[in-house]
Amino acid sequence: MYNEEMVMDVEDFDEDIKLRKQLIEEAKQAAASEDRSLVHKEINRLKRQWKRIPYRDSAYENELSEEFDAVMDSLYGMRNEGYQGNEERKRELIAQAKECAQSDQIRAAGEQMNDLMNEWKAIGSAGKETDDALWEEFRTERQKFFDHRRQYWEDRKEQFANAKAIKTELIAKAKAFEDSSDWQKTSEALRELMAEWKAAGSAGKEHEDELWEEFNKSRQVFYERRNQHYEELHEVQGQRLQQKKELIQQAKAILDEQLFQKEQTAKMKELGVEWKNIGSCGKGKDDEAWSEFRSIMDEYFDALKAMNEQKHAQWRQRMSEIRNRKQELIQDQKRQIKRMEDEIIGLLGERAIADMEDRIEDKKDFIAELENEVAELDQRLDEDQRKGEEA
Repeated sequence: MYNEEMVMDVEDFDEDIKLRKQLIEEAKQAAASEDRSLVHKEINRLKRQWKRIPYRDSAYENELSEEFDAVMDSLYGMRNEGYQGNEERKRELIAQAKECAQSDQIRAAGEQMNDLMNEWKAIGSAGKETDDALWEEFRTERQKFFDHRRQYWEDRKEQFANAKAIKTELIAKAKAFEDSSDWQKTSEALRELMAEWKAAGSAGKEHEDELWEEFNKSRQVFYERRNQHYEELHEVQGQRLQQKKELIQQAKAILDEQLFQKEQTAKMKELGVEWKNIGSCGKGKDDEAWSEFRSIMDEYFDALKAMNEQKHAQWRQRMSEIRNRKQELIQDQKRQIKRMEDEIIGLLGERAIADMEDRIEDKKDFIAELENEVAELDQRLDEDQRKGEEA
């Protein structure tokens, strides 16, 4: 018969067998999990708990041990695969940390370095010795970045100070232009100051906004004055344009009359004087209006010139015809004198001879008068021709 001690031993054995089966089941569940970090934790726990169970060197225990070892071998394999994957990912993080350490985009690199650190912590182990070596590489690159960032900000402080000094000087220059009325030159000068402002770089978050507000305030003072000036100028130019359009209409009305008399010509010249006195209405509009006005004026004075040339030609023609008629009359009088001189030879009475001689003298006086008139006509024609050639 079994004694009490033997009964208790059997009960303990059954409980141990139950624990071993439970650990085998837990090992299988861990092997089926996709969480590699769970595998690493479960291996150590399962090993510790399995060793705590008393071993009685039974065949069934050996069978369970072989099953447990087989599952644990699978877990070891999974852990080793996880180690390899973790090592590869950590080496990738080291390479990215090295890029951050060399980057000049300090803010972005700092954010990325924090992300790399968070991911490093989440990756899990690649094996203790490998972890230690990889961490040393990663820590070294992080330290390089921090040293680079510290030097960057020290350099930036110096740059901020230089930029602040430059921008303070630019503010004084901009302020000097606030009351300027040389709109074009001052606008160009302010554009140059703006280019210098941008080239100076940042004066640092502490000062940049305040400096910009002061600099821009002086610019806006000038630009508001300039805009007001041009608004007023545009209004005046609009009025001037309207005045010039009215002159164009008046000139066109005179041209349409086609009279070309002194009164119309004087009015046209008066319109030209009025046009000059009006002033500019803006470059583009001024050119367009002037082109239209000038076209009408040219057409009128070209027609006036053509009419005057025609009248002049007619005058010369009349003068030439008058001269020719006088010249013919002179020749006719000379022929009459010749005939009268021939007739005087046949006259017998003294009185008849004297009367003929008086008639001859009258014709000679008439010829002399005609010759003077012809000479005067020739002189007028010559003077007219000379004036035409000089013109």
